[in-house]
Amino acid sequence: MSGSSESDGEQGNGTDGRTAGPTEADSGEEAAENEERPTRFEDLALAPPLQKALAGIGFTTCTPIQAETLPMTLAGHDLIGQAQTGTGKTAAFLLTAIQRMLATPLPWEERYASEPRILALAPTRELAMQIAEDAEQLCAHTGHSVMTVMGGVNYDRQREQLRNEALDILVATPGRLIDFLSSQDVFLDQIDMLIIDEADRMLDMGFIPDVKRIIRKCTPKDQRQTLLFSATFNQDVLNLSSMWTRKAEFVEIEPEQKTAERVDQSVFMVGNDDKLTVLTNYLKRPEVEKAIIFANRRDQCRDLNDDLRNQGIASELMSGEIAQNKRLKTLDRFREGQIQALVATDVAGRGIHVNGVTHVFNYNLPDNAEDYVHRIGRTGRAGRNGVSVSFASEDDAFSLPAIEAYIDQKLTCEVPEESLTQPLKKPPIQRRKRRGGGGGRRPQGRRR
Repeated sequence: MSGSSESDGEQGNGTDGRTAGPTEADSGEEAAENEERPTRFEDLALAPPLQKALAGIGFTTCTPIQAETLPMTLAGHDLIGQAQTGTGKTAAFLLTAIQRMLATPLPWEERYASEPRILALAPTRELAMQIAEDAEQLCAHTGHSVMTVMGGVNYDRQREQLRNEALDILVATPGRLIDFLSSQDVFLDQIDMLIIDEADRMLDMGFIPDVKRIIRKCTPKDQRQTLLFSATFNQDVLNLSSMWTRKAEFVEIEPEQKTAERVDQSVFMVGNDDKLTVLTNYLKRPEVEKAIIFANRRDQCRDLNDDLRNQGIASELMSGEIAQNKRLKTLDRFREGQIQALVATDVAGRGIHVNGVTHVFNYNLPDNAEDYVHRIGRTGRAGRNGVSVSFASEDDAFSLPAIEAYIDQKLTCEVPEESLTQPLKKPPIQRRKRRGGGGGRRPQGRRR
């Protein structure tokens, strides 16, 4: 969740406390200042419990996506919102949802188990957990309940909660939600608001048929409010959005550059056989406190994690095949500094929101240029600087022009300095080569 604190949004007036009558020039300057004055949450007439929660978090000033969308969504309009990762989209839709429930409260006797008022769909477990965590913070003084249903977590425990506890906000991944819809443990015909987060990722991951099934179980679109937020919207997603929304407003916050301004980006031209050596030596530098290393496939991540541990690097694997309870424990250890590096796929890495990540490494350049932006967005967060290092080899250097075109930025390509090419202390793990070599794409039709 993103917002601006008092220190971010307020500056001194630069006077010595004296007052004077306004001149014509003063009036013009004052008008200009008023036009540029950022939108504050107190300007939005949010309910006192929400204002109290925002104050507790330290948020006073809206981010651009919040300032543009909240007046529309709080007025009840459907909306399609596009903004860069980390700009506050989650808070924008959660504030709207909670304000709506506060404005139309249900008596206790009319609150039922299995019938949420708000449904938020997310493509990954990590993102679903992040949304739920933010929702609980904003519901701190409202009395609303938040529940998450997703794969990799105890099914029976989730079913018991759905059956026996009054439910207000349900955050779900599509697969597990369909399981509970099929068993009639949850009903969506009473929802007031449908939220679809990261709709482009839903499409990329093949979830659109599942989302369509879920929407057919929801309140009709003319009887609910529908919000879609994402970092990118392609034409396929926009076409689907028009089917799911009613006269939706469209808001796009275009960043000055698509990649994080606080991230120092570089590309090492390095052969496949030398990547491990360069990465290991770089990770041993003292400035690399927390690092996320992206590879394109699960098997590459598994091998790389084993290789790094073999070289004495405190690393852990973060991919879709890892059980959810283990992923949660791994993330906690990463936050606490017990693990220096996470080796992740794009699917797992999309929902990792950990402050203090100093470095992101692209062990393989992504096939999709948009994924490059999401990857390096894991560092340079919360006002800090970050470093992104990508390896371009004979197998994936062809992706570089598309990435540069997408971010509208020329990346610095260089040969690793001598200190990064020093021989490893232990010989690399020897493996039989897989058919098709170590790089390239998987056959079509197989999910990463």
